[in-house]
Amino acid sequence: MSDTRRLQVLRAIVEDYVHTREPVGSRALVERHDLEVSPATIRNDMAHLEEEGLIAAPHTSAGRIPTDLGYRRFVDKITEVRPLSAAERRAMDTLLETADDHDAMLEHTVRLLAMLTSQVAVIQHPQRSTAKIRHIDVVSMSSHKVLTIVILSSGKVEQRMVTLVEAVGDDSLHRIAQVLSTELHQRSISALPLPTDTLISRVEPVLRPSMAIIAQSVETILESGRVDRIIMAGTANLARSGRDLGPSIGPILEALEEQVVLLRLLTEMEQDRRGLSIRIGHETSHDSLIETAVVAAEYGTHTGAEGAKLGVVGPTRMDYGSTMSAVRAMARYLSRILSEG
Repeated sequence: MSDTRRLQVLRAIVEDYVHTREPVGSRALVERHDLEVSPATIRNDMAHLEEEGLIAAPHTSAGRIPTDLGYRRFVDKITEVRPLSAAERRAMDTLLETADDHDAMLEHTVRLLAMLTSQVAVIQHPQRSTAKIRHIDVVSMSSHKVLTIVILSSGKVEQRMVTLVEAVGDDSLHRIAQVLSTELHQRSISALPLPTDTLISRVEPVLRPSMAIIAQSVETILESGRVDRIIMAGTANLARSGRDLGPSIGPILEALEEQVVLLRLLTEMEQDRRGLSIRIGHETSHDSLIETAVVAAEYGTHTGAEGAKLGVVGPTRMDYGSTMSAVRAMARYLSRILSEG
């Protein structure tokens, strides 16, 4: 019974501190929460929580605030992630308006998530090392210039302009594109280098110099497409959290700007039974982020974007319940749109 009550006390301290930014004392807990025990019992429970390293006093004679470990215990005990409100669901429906433009939809998603959570929102481009080639086209732009177009199973369209040694007619370009699409269909973009010699042998001798150049352009497209990157929105929300982050806000902004730190962290984070990945404080394993928490979830199609994540970065003093709800719902909604094409 005491363990259950102490968890209730911890939950109350976290909730009060998140909403008031003030250390929480036993008197406030008795007044604000129906814990059905005396203030002396609450003080005893708080002493045990402090011994366990779940709460701490920021200075002498103050109330208590949650530690990183206390936030972690609180987050792990949230078994039910609340459903979104009707207004939040309507906001997510606006994603459908940009569903035909992959990049625009990801940018809209991250802006919406920043708005819903009042945190910095981030989204990885799908890790297209798992994507496959769906179709290749070659379009004449002038007598010697052609545009190589590669469509991936993730829905991403990549293109590159190349210059040919000799002018090639539309019918011949169609032939080259047909061979490329047939030979490379469903090939993983991580399967490099391409079988260039085989591709060249599949066309007539007169087209082989052009096939060599165009095949190289396809390989260049795939190679450049393997670079992960992040779209970010809501960095201004960090300024509003200045009181929580203090002088650490500068290093946090630098870490977010670099992206490589966040990319590595998102890639390493594993999902729990609720479909969420959460790192709090020192769990981020990076000095610049020890005053922050990262809440993320995977999104993607069944064929081309597994492993990519979206999430938020904010101070450890964040509304975890609402944030977890928004992140998970957004990831599921985006996945459904991508899966449905």
